Amino acid sequence: MNMVRINITIPKALACQLDQIAGHRKKSRFITEAVSERIKKIEDQLLKKELEEGYKARRTEGISISKEFEPI
Repeated sequence: MNMVRINITIPKALACQLDQIAGHRKKSRFITEAVSERIKKIEDQLLKKELEEGYKARRTEGISISKEFEPI
């Protein structure tokens, strides 16, 4: 995996919590995992929204197809 160095600014209290939980040398890994999880959650929410919109758009089409077969 290619890595890139970034510089971020966070509240001091959050930095202290991060240091306590992740340890001084493991902050990058902890932040990487947290950001990856958050991105996946956002992507999942966006996909769910797109699927819901697609199903709603196709709903009327499905109803009209169903009506075609009612007499049968």
